[in-house]
Amino acid sequence: MADTIVVIDEGTTSTRAMLFALDGRCLGSAQRELTQHYPAPGLVEHDAAEIWEHTLACTREMVEKAGGAAKVAAIGITNQRETIVFWDKASGEPLAPAIVWQDRRTAGDCAALIAEGHEPAVQAKTGLLLDPYFSGSKIGWALREWPQLRDAGERLAAGTIESWLVWKLTGGLHVTDASNASRTALMAIGSGGWDDGLLALFGVPRAILPEIVDCAGRFGETTLFGAPIPICGLAGDQQAATIGQSCLSPGDTKATYGTGAFVLTATGTTLPISRHRLLATIAYQLDGQRHYALEGSVFVAGSLIKWLRDDLGMLANAAESAGIANSVPDNGGVYLVPALSGLGAPWWRPEARAAISGLSFAAGRAHVIRAALEAQAHQTHDLKTAFAGDGSDWTRLRIDGGMAANDWLAQDLADMLGIEVERPAFVETTAMGAAMLAGVGAGLFRSLEDAAALRGETRIFGPRMERADRETRLRGWQKAVASVLGN
Repeated sequence: MADTIVVIDEGTTSTRAMLFALDGRCLGSAQRELTQHYPAPGLVEHDAAEIWEHTLACTREMVEKAGGAAKVAAIGITNQRETIVFWDKASGEPLAPAIVWQDRRTAGDCAALIAEGHEPAVQAKTGLLLDPYFSGSKIGWALREWPQLRDAGERLAAGTIESWLVWKLTGGLHVTDASNASRTALMAIGSGGWDDGLLALFGVPRAILPEIVDCAGRFGETTLFGAPIPICGLAGDQQAATIGQSCLSPGDTKATYGTGAFVLTATGTTLPISRHRLLATIAYQLDGQRHYALEGSVFVAGSLIKWLRDDLGMLANAAESAGIANSVPDNGGVYLVPALSGLGAPWWRPEARAAISGLSFAAGRAHVIRAALEAQAHQTHDLKTAFAGDGSDWTRLRIDGGMAANDWLAQDLADMLGIEVERPAFVETTAMGAAMLAGVGAGLFRSLEDAAALRGETRIFGPRMERADRETRLRGWQKAVASVLGN
């Protein structure tokens, strides 16, 4: 009997596959680190062939752990969003590096489009802003700058990571789910299709793009692991985490602290409109019905701790950061604005650069590390203010991702936001959401609401900080951000 679900979770820094029982228990996990390529400042690339090799190896491990392909009811895929892959339809091989969501090479192109007055129309159609974060400008740049893509002619295919993986798993199915398509700046999210005006604006031919499909259904099958396994769930990582956190009703809010930090508030079938530089996005699409969310995107979260560890040598491992932060009573006036890839919402300043301010001889390593952790709550507070301005203030925040396992960070979020913070016992909710979608797509659950029982137990962190202390920290943070922005 097929009684397990395999989830492929292709992230920014690693590729994983996870095996789930139908009651939500994680039965196993396989992971491979993904090589990061930085050919120049602001440029970030991945090797799509390496992504596929890691995906194949990790998935094979989990299929074997399940007892063979006949024991796997479905595959779900969740992925780093906005990263774009180019490949040859005939050979199935990549034609260029994958341009990663963090990449800022199109900042000049986006600035020019903003100067020409295009941003209001783009935001109205896509829910997004003109920023190099999104896929459309990356595709246009690549077609202009990489001759091998133009030379491929009708053989050229482009797509986000889940599109690439489905192509490889099925041997040629070219689809993308609505949640990922909504992050390209090429889709009109109200109507749900590729938009001719947006395609022309970014210089992207419709013929190279995949078909847009639901997030759950039977999209095809793979025969690479023995018996056929249907692919039944597809979603971008932040949308999958939203589902995994059971944020299915309007007002439900989650924050994922991974490489970056991403907050989504569900708005149901109502398309949100932001006046505070937040994003409207498709949370998921089922049976052609789009469900939306308001999103705030922070570019640097867990990657800041990784940078302190790997590049500055300030940490032996990420886990020790909480103890070091707790070894000093406060930040000593030190603030770290982590604009290592520019600043995301609500500022959207791709040219901004990181800064550590307030240093003195009294400051030490512990103060800098504490400031790095505190920056997560500070950035999240900026987002909360913007969400409130758009009429979507939070009453409770559900958190997940690798950093969320840090009790110090979870408590600091509750203290700085002044609301309860809820953390599930199983924090890998991105994979859980993909499993829920795959279960619905395979007919194992009648609805996402039924599948929500997989989420399991949670822990609540309540605010304990005095209001005066909170306001003092926020004033220091606002001053630090202003200096980075040049205000």
